[in-house]
Amino acid sequence: MTAIKYDLGSDQILTLTIDMPGQSANTMNAEFRAALTDTVNKVKGDLDKIKGIIIASAKKTFFAGGDLNELHKVTRDQAAEFEAMVDGLKASMRFLETCGKPVVAAINGTALGGGLELALACHHRIALDNDRTQLGLPEVTLGLLPGGGGTQRLPRMIGLEAAFPLLMEGKKLSPKAALKAGIIDALASFPEELISKAREFIEANPKCQQPWDKKGYKLPGGAPHHPAMAQKLAIAPAMLRQKTKGCYPAPERIMAAAVEGAQVDFDNGSMIETRYFAELVTGQVAKNMTNTFWFQLNAIKAGGSRPQGVDKASFKKVGVLGAGMMGAGIAYSTATRGINVVLKDVTIENAEKGKSYSEKLLAKKVSRGRMTETEKEAVLSRITATASADDLENCDLIIEAVFEDSSLKAKVTQEAEPKMVANGIFASNTSTIPITQLAEASAKPDHFIGLHFFSPVDKMQLVEIIVGEKTSDETLARAFDYVQQIGKIPIVVNDSRGFFTSRVFGTFVNEGISMLAEGIHPSSIENAGLLSGMPVGPLAISDEVSMTLMQHIRAQSKKDTEAAGGTWQPHPAEAVIDAMVNTHNRKGKAAGAGFYEYPEKGKKYLWPELENLFVNREIAPSVDLQNLKDRLLFIQAIETIRCLEEGVLRTVEDANIGSIFGIGYAPWTGGAIQFVNQYGVRDFAERAQELAAQYGERFTPPALLLEKAEKNDIFA
Repeated sequence: MTAIKYDLGSDQILTLTIDMPGQSANTMNAEFRAALTDTVNKVKGDLDKIKGIIIASAKKTFFAGGDLNELHKVTRDQAAEFEAMVDGLKASMRFLETCGKPVVAAINGTALGGGLELALACHHRIALDNDRTQLGLPEVTLGLLPGGGGTQRLPRMIGLEAAFPLLMEGKKLSPKAALKAGIIDALASFPEELISKAREFIEANPKCQQPWDKKGYKLPGGAPHHPAMAQKLAIAPAMLRQKTKGCYPAPERIMAAAVEGAQVDFDNGSMIETRYFAELVTGQVAKNMTNTFWFQLNAIKAGGSRPQGVDKASFKKVGVLGAGMMGAGIAYSTATRGINVVLKDVTIENAEKGKSYSEKLLAKKVSRGRMTETEKEAVLSRITATASADDLENCDLIIEAVFEDSSLKAKVTQEAEPKMVANGIFASNTSTIPITQLAEASAKPDHFIGLHFFSPVDKMQLVEIIVGEKTSDETLARAFDYVQQIGKIPIVVNDSRGFFTSRVFGTFVNEGISMLAEGIHPSSIENAGLLSGMPVGPLAISDEVSMTLMQHIRAQSKKDTEAAGGTWQPHPAEAVIDAMVNTHNRKGKAAGAGFYEYPEKGKKYLWPELENLFVNREIAPSVDLQNLKDRLLFIQAIETIRCLEEGVLRTVEDANIGSIFGIGYAPWTGGAIQFVNQYGVRDFAERAQELAAQYGERFTPPALLLEKAEKNDIFA
């Protein structure tokens, strides 16, 4: 069975229907390339009998793009062979584009990456009008560039400036938005109309040529040498570097391929694109990002961490205890997925205030045309704000999101738990307190679990599911189902203080604050965080969390550690935090003053007094930037390995996905464990020992790391 069905009708219109055997979606793999080569050879022989060509799909989607399994395996010594393969594929597409006959893409569903590139090589594009259909070139999100002509055709079609967000940010468009952007030419309401419109175009346009193949063609918006465009391009690389911090080569190579390609003819531009594509495909950053954001993320989404043999659960009524920012966010994220929510607080005023959070978010969607007023009211009607526990009756899940205090959490658990349905689940949104400890207040500890959301809940995709000592597999499976039901990414971890994400996050902020204690300039600390690939610096994120909360969590942890007979080990950051809060009354962003100043108007800036209080002017100028970056990335990776060693983390996939989506660990690395793998496990262990000698035992390599290093084995 061929991957492309060849159907030349009596009306001389050739329909090429792509239908990859044994796959749910069409991809640009070796089988497709071979089929396309055979198809093109057949077209060459039949060209005089062909009036026009329709490219269609037999799948629910049009075309999914490149085969990442193939791309992920390409090594640097295979670069020349890889380039020849890519150029061969593009030559087949180029023949169809230049054969003189009209070629129409009948886009029946999502077309991403290579799928959209195939459509761009056609003279006319018609898409089924379905808002769930996505059209785009998202390769940049995996550290790659569109290597099937996307960096050349899209700018020639809509101009460099309009193409940049689609190419360098991987923006996906609905068919309506793609029509408005000039990427497709027409919409169809149903499949039959899709094909009939394609035939109409062919009948009306017996000869076709791409605009860029016609004499006198001018690039929309101006070529790179046009004065207005040249002025913009002069600053564009610097603006891009400000965003990427030099950690992400893909956006920079995309800009280079598009701009350089626009200064030559299409075929030479295509060769430029192939060279940059091969560089990225064989580079480490793309390997890191593809491994984590594609293979590992898909494994998690497919239920790799979910216990088998438990029927899939669907939740209808969820209770949320505590209407503060976390509780309000959980209520919003649940109600928007069609689930009824009871949002309870100690007063009806507090509960209503929590509900108003959803109202504001929904109103913003309405104002941007992403939701109707009727849809907004439907979501709000699903949220019941209350001060009465009686309203929790018949909830199949209750999530406690009150302040981080063990006794308070115990109190609300005992009040609400009896209201649940017989097989209901009770979950705590705690970020640090062990679930086993909190489950002591429960009458059904086997139905008790941790669901750790991240702030702001409406934007953060991750939920850390924490399994207590008595949590049943059925409870875990159903909690996993709830997280997926509300469109979040679940990772599963075993119980410990701080679990996984809070433990690792704490090492990042504490390391940054420790640097300040050593006399390093705060600007150097923040820049090291950003240049290592973290979304914000450790001092800025400390302000966001609030130093008073950090003190509270420390006090609770110290109390519980000592109650269990352990010894509390102070951290070098503690003295700085205590001085900031207790001496200088600078508690964080919410209090209006922390490591940063927060003027009513204008951007925040580092508190100038930090220089006088902490900076050592003798050492500050000579600090090595790479050393600072290493400390911030290594300390988190080492703690992640400890979590694996202790059995807190169950899988490497959960470690990588959790570190990026929960903590913001530098995405270019592919996650904390992938960072170790790509650095080289043995080299990482040696560098960790160097850091331990310089900065303390917190950098001491865990036994599991030394064991892997001895065998020169990777974490898998």
